[in-house]
Amino acid sequence: MRRFLPRTLRARLTCGLVVLLAVSCAAVGIAAVVTLRSFLTERLDQQLTQAGGTFPASLEHPGHGEPDGDNHHVDTRRQTPGTFGARLLDGKVTAAGVVRSGANTSVALTAADRAAIAAVPVDGRSHKLELSALDDYRVRAVDGDDGDVLVTGLPLSGVEDAVTRLVAVEGAVFGGALLVAGAAGAFWVRWSLRPLRRVAATAAAVTALPLASGEVALPDRVPDADPRTEVGQVGIALNRMLGHVENALGKRHASEERLRRFAADASHELRTPVASIRGHAELAGLHPGPVPPGVARALERITAESARMGSMVDDLLLLARLDAGRPLAREPVDLTRLVLDAVDDARAAGPGHRWVLDLPEAPVTTTGDPLRLQQITGNLLANARLHTPAGTRVTVRLRQDGPRVRLVVEDDGPGIPEDLLGTVFERFARADHTRPGPQGHGAGLGLAIVHAVATAHGGAAEVRSRAGATVFTVTLPGGHPAAG
Repeated sequence: MRRFLPRTLRARLTCGLVVLLAVSCAAVGIAAVVTLRSFLTERLDQQLTQAGGTFPASLEHPGHGEPDGDNHHVDTRRQTPGTFGARLLDGKVTAAGVVRSGANTSVALTAADRAAIAAVPVDGRSHKLELSALDDYRVRAVDGDDGDVLVTGLPLSGVEDAVTRLVAVEGAVFGGALLVAGAAGAFWVRWSLRPLRRVAATAAAVTALPLASGEVALPDRVPDADPRTEVGQVGIALNRMLGHVENALGKRHASEERLRRFAADASHELRTPVASIRGHAELAGLHPGPVPPGVARALERITAESARMGSMVDDLLLLARLDAGRPLAREPVDLTRLVLDAVDDARAAGPGHRWVLDLPEAPVTTTGDPLRLQQITGNLLANARLHTPAGTRVTVRLRQDGPRVRLVVEDDGPGIPEDLLGTVFERFARADHTRPGPQGHGAGLGLAIVHAVATAHGGAAEVRSRAGATVFTVTLPGGHPAAG
């Protein structure tokens, strides 16, 4: 049943109005038909009372050897055409006739008709009688002067015709009224729901805004929010809620800006001391004199950790610059060459993995910053190498898909748990506890850089993972075909 019910509030209100009006019209129509039928039937009963038994009394009993009486001299004066009369003696019909325009008043009755006439109660009241030879009648039986029973009847055809005409008129009038009321009701409901549509439009405009990050400008509030109406109260509540949301978003954006400035400033300020630490450690390692093994080991660790810290600082500075919307270089880039170089580097760094290349015959190009695009391929392959066990098959695909370019890195490792898929592109998201591999590699910024660089180029990065199939897909705008 729900599939056939209207879905919108406007349609439901209009249908409800039409249904209520139809029920009211049906009730009025039925009451009018019943009242008219009762009134006409009562008038017919009065005519029966006034007619008395004059017509049936004038019907003669049959003579010796005659099946029916001689009805040629019956009294039809002041009798309505169609009046039925019958005389009964000892419970049997001895004579019957119908007033017609001519002189002949005889009527052929069946055995069932005679039995029905004989069953009419002799109580002076009117009863309905159905005769197969005639139409339905209202009849009245009284005692005659000769010890017989006189039955007088008037046809119900006039009553039925009047009722039928009334039903036809009601159908036409009520049908037209329902059509007009439906159209006017739809217009009225549509006009009355205009404030609700404005509320819905404002809410829809808010849902279309990207609220996750950045500065958000909320749309205008719901106009004409009248507190005296239910819709106005909803509009006032929505306006108040939007005010709170706008205040919270403003505070969130200000906090993000402070955090970005801090990350950028801290990264910039840390580059010099980190480089200095690394330089002094390398200089100490070049000391010509003998160096104790413990000191040499400490200098090696200082050099390695300072290099790692320098890489982390560079990544943070890059993310801060991307967050600030600083433009990247825009030049033609041969992605096929970048992928080949990145896979060669990955093979050298991870010889225990199986590296598979799936490249089209024609070079695939895009327009962007070659150094940052190189970071995308390098970070994706490093992620697959560091967080999958040895022997894992890693497939790198590059495709030209219409105006877009797709870079896909797929591995058949254990996969990423479903509850962690939504955070893999977040900053400092560590996969050490999700996929087996060397622990402590990286700071969780590699995939965040992949996502940020792809977004800065007008593309996107996404991931799908299950046991035995983890797929990272980077979509970038396509460029002009490479020469040669």
